[in-house]
Amino acid sequence: MSKSQFTFIDLFAGIGGFHIAMHNNGGKCVFASEIDKFARITYEENFKSISPELFKNGNFNKDITDPDLDYNDIPDFDVLCAGFPCQPFSHAGLKKGFEDTRGTLFFNIQQIIKSKIEGHKKNKKTKLPKVILLENVKGFKNHDKGRTFKTVEKVLDDLGYELNSAVLNSKHFGIPQNRERIFIVAWHKNIVSSKSFDFPYGIDKDEEVIFEKDKRDSKSRKTLVQDVLLTNKQLKKLEQDKNKSYTISEKLWAGHKRRKKEHARKGNGFGYSLFNSKSSYTSTISARYYKDGSEILIDQKKMNSREDRPRKIHPFEAARLQGFPIDDWYKIPVSDNQAYRQFGNSVSVPVVTTLAKEIKKQLLCL
Repeated sequence: MSKSQFTFIDLFAGIGGFHIAMHNNGGKCVFASEIDKFARITYEENFKSISPELFKNGNFNKDITDPDLDYNDIPDFDVLCAGFPCQPFSHAGLKKGFEDTRGTLFFNIQQIIKSKIEGHKKNKKTKLPKVILLENVKGFKNHDKGRTFKTVEKVLDDLGYELNSAVLNSKHFGIPQNRERIFIVAWHKNIVSSKSFDFPYGIDKDEEVIFEKDKRDSKSRKTLVQDVLLTNKQLKKLEQDKNKSYTISEKLWAGHKRRKKEHARKGNGFGYSLFNSKSSYTSTISARYYKDGSEILIDQKKMNSREDRPRKIHPFEAARLQGFPIDDWYKIPVSDNQAYRQFGNSVSVPVVTTLAKEIKKQLLCL
């Protein structure tokens, strides 16, 4: 890629979904932080050639809460990206602002921003962060009766940022997964001239962005689960290479069917979910997928040389289901169980790539 057009930091970085999105839109990562040792292995394996300075300069941090980490030493950046954990804040009636968030990981996000603002007051050469991009679970806005979101809103406002938020679904961005996540985009009122941010709600068959929320279902590119599935031949070879089968055991299948019947008797729809190549999309892959695969099982009936029992998706398919470029350059250097956890925890790359493109255009004016 040509010379970078803006800089960003990648907090709670996971396996680099935000990194891919920003890099593909001309961004340069100057600092990243991830505490999970297996996610760190995957992150470094995939980004050491894309962002070598990050690792050479010691800017791949392990613990953002480390008291020995001086936030003033974090290189200046234009965009802060963070898929931060959903944690309750203090119930101080939103009066304390900063104090409300102590003990949560959002506190560390605001302290990093605050340190740059304080640094700019002392030395105008210190850059103010222009844009904040946050991701969380769909229910974040209603978490703790709405107090959590209101606290984030107040803190960012106190720091000088305007914000907009929207729940986006991965199935509207060209990948066959029904995955809803809330995204918060905030921009500094004094240095970003834009007064608003229009969220992209999907992409159509021509890769054009859909801005009308009520048209996302009708206009977004149609998807099929077969878009992410390995062929029988590919799957068989991978199974032979690892000497393992992705078909679930008779015992596990019996347990899934029993639990589904029990849930049905109770009048709820919980239980395993079965999909085939003609399904439009799967349910949401989660970090617990490695346990029993219940949320996404692939039906193998009428498939030559495959058992009648369903199978779990392969980690390659999990990568595709989250839009990672596994067929191009992205690698999986960890065990299947760790890979499932990592992809289940990640952002969907096409969603954040589209967001990054719009942030660059609407807010960074590049």
